Amino acid sequence: MTDNTITTPRTPWYDHMEGIPTHLEYFEGTMFEAVELIATKYPNKVAFDFMGKSTTYKRLVDEVHACAKSLKTLGVREGDKVTIAMPNCPQAIFMFYAVNLIGAIANMIHPLSAEKEIEFYLNESESITAITLDQFYHKFEKIRARTTIVNIIIASIKDELSKPVKVGYMMTEGRKQEKIPKDAPVIRWNDFIKMSKACFYNYRVTRKPEDPAVILYSGGTTGTTKGIVLTNLNFNALGKQVIAANPMFEPGDKMLAAMPLFHGFGLGVCIHTMLMSGGRCILVPRFTPESYAKLITKYKCNFIAGVPTLYEALLRIPSMNGKDLSHLKGVFSGGDSLSIELKKKLDAFLKEHHGSIQVREGYGTTETVTACCLTPPSKAKEGSIGIPFPDTYIKIVEPDTDKELPYGEEGEILLAGPTVMKEYMDKPEETAKTLRTHADGLTWVYTGDLGYMDDEGFIYFRGRSKRMIVSSGYNIYPGQIENILDANDYVQMSCVIGIPDEIKMQAVKAFVMLKPKVPATDAMKEVLMNYCKEHIAKYAIPKEIEFREELPKTLVGKVAYRVLEEEEAAKRAEAN
Repeated sequence: MTDNTITTPRTPWYDHMEGIPTHLEYFEGTMFEAVELIATKYPNKVAFDFMGKSTTYKRLVDEVHACAKSLKTLGVREGDKVTIAMPNCPQAIFMFYAVNLIGAIANMIHPLSAEKEIEFYLNESESITAITLDQFYHKFEKIRARTTIVNIIIASIKDELSKPVKVGYMMTEGRKQEKIPKDAPVIRWNDFIKMSKACFYNYRVTRKPEDPAVILYSGGTTGTTKGIVLTNLNFNALGKQVIAANPMFEPGDKMLAAMPLFHGFGLGVCIHTMLMSGGRCILVPRFTPESYAKLITKYKCNFIAGVPTLYEALLRIPSMNGKDLSHLKGVFSGGDSLSIELKKKLDAFLKEHHGSIQVREGYGTTETVTACCLTPPSKAKEGSIGIPFPDTYIKIVEPDTDKELPYGEEGEILLAGPTVMKEYMDKPEETAKTLRTHADGLTWVYTGDLGYMDDEGFIYFRGRSKRMIVSSGYNIYPGQIENILDANDYVQMSCVIGIPDEIKMQAVKAFVMLKPKVPATDAMKEVLMNYCKEHIAKYAIPKEIEFREELPKTLVGKVAYRVLEEEEAAKRAEAN
């Protein structure tokens, strides 16, 4: 390095991060082969728990093979797309790895997606087979004729429950579900599995680490929905990196898998990382803060992962009073920026409940499966999202260029390493904009995120470039204002957006969720406005404050700032 200009990528991990290697060796096989290998080592260990019922690694592998044979019997071939629209439940796990075993590609979507969204995902991926739960059948049936789907497989939660739990389920949740016609053109899960007996030929397909394996969806840097094509290596490398970055992990450790399967965080970290490493997943099919809190203590989970809004809710659960959390080895926050104030509250909460650790923030994008950067266990810096995983590189450049910036200077965050996606599905131009090979020979993901790196390699996230508010020529970052508002004693959570302003081009508007029993009055607005004047630069002070009982959330639990932007735009259009 000369004159504070960086000429080569930083070494990902440093000698002072004791016990964490710089480089790793990665499994040269498929995702299922990685799990199958660990199952030969720990056949009788529990792979996952679901609503009180445990499944061993041996049973997991056996079910995957049966499911793979059935898929082959249905005519699913190498390279075909199979849509999985399921919550975190056993059949979803079996199907995911079975699709991988026969060389097909898993198209992961949220089961609560709207009909039009499901139609888009099915057609975009050209899926020929789909699996969903009985309660979502009618959505699929309504759009089926307008898609390429040949077979719809219908699973039911009750089929994977123990007898006592099944009785209770059928008397409560089961009664609410709309019945599926007996002559519906679907294949029930149990009938589907029986089809495995008709498979007498080789169903196992040899696939390479770099072959496509999974499609996840993201708005990407342009905001339009794109299918992100990820490989076997991407997921296996992530699993190896996560475990390397957590040397306290031991086979048999329990991860609370509440993050959904259709999201890289849930699928990559909470499920695949655990199952390829001998861990134990506690599957959560329907998340509520109350169920989350209950399962942490019931199973004495060792690792939990979630988005900031999940942890914010956890702080308010009365049932956590007096609970012992000394069994926790790792608490990870990702998927959205964790404010400094919320981190302080969470760390205090863990200490009060006998936890010996602090929250570790991570960062990543779906274009790299999920996390590629994490606060190390031995060292944290306030406001930092940590340092890159082994073999992962991060550099900061002038936005949309390859000009690397000095330490401490803000720019666009670029990522490179073994978890970088293969491509955006059928979008070569978008792929070329996002994946660019530099003179250093590495292919970099242009994230569209803003941040900087300090001289020890720690990364600081400043927000999405597209969320930046430009007011009278000043750059305003919503996340910074949200941090300040969230630190106020009256505020539970906030979300900041830009609104049109005739003089300034854009002004700041803050949506605020007050703490329980705090009155949402004009007097309280004045209190918060005075607080803002004390803590925020004049040009960045909110022009408006609006109180909300709840803030809208995305399907993965982030605060949906786009929803608020759309509401504001509609309101102004109506006024004009």
